[in-house]
Amino acid sequence: MSGTHAARLHLPGTSPVHRLPAEVKIVAATTFVFVVVATPREAMWAFGAYLALLASVWTIAGIRPSWLAPRMLIELPFVVLAVLLPFAESGERVVVAGISLSVPGLYAAWGILVKGTLGVLVSLTLAATTAVRELPEALTRLRVPGLVTTVVVLMIRYADLLAAEAHRMRIARLSRGDDPRTLRQIGATARGVGGLFLRAYERGERVHLAMLSRGFTGAVPAFGATARSADWMSALAPTTCALLVCATAWVTT
Repeated sequence: MSGTHAARLHLPGTSPVHRLPAEVKIVAATTFVFVVVATPREAMWAFGAYLALLASVWTIAGIRPSWLAPRMLIELPFVVLAVLLPFAESGERVVVAGISLSVPGLYAAWGILVKGTLGVLVSLTLAATTAVRELPEALTRLRVPGLVTTVVVLMIRYADLLAAEAHRMRIARLSRGDDPRTLRQIGATARGVGGLFLRAYERGERVHLAMLSRGFTGAVPAFGATARSADWMSALAPTTCALLVCATAWVTT
């Protein structure tokens, strides 16, 4: 349960945030994201308050901005979309530095950018303070269907294995004088993708048989003590503050 990609997202530590049960952190993070999405985009001050709440969690957990910054690149496609909206949207226009921009487009771009950024930051915070091996038990305690839990667990575990398999296949092609960057090799690339799919399917069958032979019944068992009331209160404190900020934003906007 320790894929290399997932391990890069986890920041080991012994802070109070790290010690919280994974299920309470999952609920807190998910609720926080819903609150951010539900906030009216015109209430710009509210998003600053959300960022301050996250910064307080980072301080307690020992997460540095330098650790978060390179991992924020995952939202780059959304940034590109947000930049294009002020030019593509219709409606009222405003001139900025000699460029005519759409006012609804500017608001839409702001909403996508700020809400997407906060969502990614919340996800990174959860990943940094929660080990991958804790996820199956946490999902089980949250009464997530066993099939969904199993799919998530296997996806986390074997995504890196498949990526390594694809890398080995690419090295094998290059060692035989192939250049996958040219269009004339598109057929070989397609066959390679098909071969990778077959290998993944066969690997999945072997893993499933191995799990059944070890007594797997379709559900991930939960071990250890359940989360205490104090754990839920601590984890949901920032989310509760966020709910108050959201409610205030709707009242004052």
